[in-house]
Amino acid sequence: MEKYRDAAKGGRMIKGTRRGAVMRGMTKTNSVQGGFTLIELIVVVIILGILAAVALPRFTSLQRDARIAKLQAARGSVSAASALIHATTLSRGGVADAATCPGGGGTATNSPSATGTVCTESGLIHMVYGYPAVTPFGGNPGILSAAGLTGIFNPTQAQLEAEGYTYTQGGGIATFGVAGSPDPATCLFTYTQPTAANIAATISGLTISGC
Repeated sequence: MEKYRDAAKGGRMIKGTRRGAVMRGMTKTNSVQGGFTLIELIVVVIILGILAAVALPRFTSLQRDARIAKLQAARGSVSAASALIHATTLSRGGVADAATCPGGGGTATNSPSATGTVCTESGLIHMVYGYPAVTPFGGNPGILSAAGLTGIFNPTQAQLEAEGYTYTQGGGIATFGVAGSPDPATCLFTYTQPTAANIAATISGLTISGC
């Protein structure tokens, strides 16, 4: 009997010893996996710094490229609108339309004189010597409306800027830019209405140093 009790006791001791070893192993594993070492954190910080140094200039360059592309698109729209309005006026030979413009605004005169109007699908465009006139926000539809930079025929300043463009005018010169440019004064192009008959409207090249 003593022999069997000693054997049973020995088995319990062995079993208890194994359980303790397993628990100690789990505790050791948990302590190892509990976090990063200082060296590992330093390596991660260095890698993030390198990525930021490489990626940030590229990201900035992409933003600049996007603004330049947007400005080029606006210039193309203004140029096309100016040419189309002038060609339409010439084709109608200065003869006023017989009916009012379906788009609204009255009856087009089609006059190539200092003041004239031509009918478009959206409404009358006001002209100076056969080219779209430079007009202010809220005024008669002119080059801004003809260019169609927004889905609104005669947009307000807020509506235009919501599409990412800026527009100012004065002295027969309209200045188009891109909203959000680092230096708006050097991210633009201009449209100048004619000053006399047989003189075309002029559109400047792009100024992009501030884009």
